[in-house]
Amino acid sequence: MTKELLVYFVGEKQESILFLAVGLLAIGVAVWLWMTDHRFRLMALPLVVVALMQMVVGFTIYARTDAQVQSLSVLQKNEPVQFQVEEIDRMQTVMTNFKIYKTIEIVLLVFALALITFVSKSDAAVGIGLGLLVQAAFTLALDLFAEARGEAYLNALTAFNPLN
Repeated sequence: MTKELLVYFVGEKQESILFLAVGLLAIGVAVWLWMTDHRFRLMALPLVVVALMQMVVGFTIYARTDAQVQSLSVLQKNEPVQFQVEEIDRMQTVMTNFKIYKTIEIVLLVFALALITFVSKSDAAVGIGLGLLVQAAFTLALDLFAEARGEAYLNALTAFNPLN
């Protein structure tokens, strides 16, 4: 079970770095769009708003992961039944949250496509739509990877026999 715990949290930490990096990149692109007075400069708004969320999430996960792994490793060693019960409960909440996140991201994708398609004569609408499209698609992709990783970890937790 230690291996599965480490694999899950190493993946979480790696993905948090991606969130930070993409957040910084999105802010850089937003600044460039705004400074160059690009016709789609309003793309900067969703780029920055979502980038700030990505960076907060990325930093939070990165900052807490090592301590969380340490704490869970000690709990698994000393109180394996409690570890299993608490971690399954936590991961079930995480997995439920992924359904909510995916729904929001898909709604944002559809909204972005609608803006781009049906309000295509407005540079502002197209710009906002493009920014939402890029950010929602990227965030959805990373959340799908995280969800798969979480599902594998939850399956390992469920199969774990704490009495061995």
